[in-house]
Amino acid sequence: MPAQGAVGAVAGAGVAGAARPAPLRVDAQRNLEHVLRAAREVFGELGYGAPMEDVARRARVGVGTVYRRFPSKDVLVRRIAQEETARLTEQARAALGQEDEPWSALARFLRTSVESGAGRLLPPQVLRVGVDVEETGAADDVRVPHQRGAGASGALRVVTPRAVPAAELDDAGASELLDVVGRLVSRAREAGELRRDVTVADVLLVIATAAPSLPDAAQQSAASARLLEILLEGLRSRP
Repeated sequence: MPAQGAVGAVAGAGVAGAARPAPLRVDAQRNLEHVLRAAREVFGELGYGAPMEDVARRARVGVGTVYRRFPSKDVLVRRIAQEETARLTEQARAALGQEDEPWSALARFLRTSVESGAGRLLPPQVLRVGVDVEETGAADDVRVPHQRGAGASGALRVVTPRAVPAAELDDAGASELLDVVGRLVSRAREAGELRRDVTVADVLLVIATAAPSLPDAAQQSAASARLLEILLEGLRSRP
């Protein structure tokens, strides 16, 4: 049986150069699953600015357990962002492969993504691609996506867009997502069904916008569906 310290290091940090991750004990694996589930819920509700202590409380483990699996918050954020990016990429591929009509494919991708709640965990890189403006505020405030308000008023907080280095896009697998969604966008635009000024980042912003975090699940689902239909109408080209 592998030593506990080695298990935590491999599971939490994904140690570079390791040939094969050591298997986790049953209780360690269960704790890891609880932490990941809690992180998805907390970050989905509050944004990636939520503290690790909130994740630990939701997972019902000590904060030390979270840090043993993920030595820094940035590591945990990257793990969640990578998983969400991979899921969105697969949803985009499915839409490309299963819908012949360009607009139907794009709309299917958006509906599937919004219904899954993916917009609440979109990595910030994909919402800023291709935008280059002067940044304001601290660097950490720009790097971390605060899709849900963390201020006293509870209002949504807008993060200043910026151009994204290729290395940062690759960090969460975002390049692949942007490529696949780009194909959906190009097909719909070439078919004359999508507004000419709509970009890939705009489409992903729709996913983020149409996935509000509301306390009642039925209300949240209804609000998301209604908002998405309005946004889809805004994306369509007009004769």
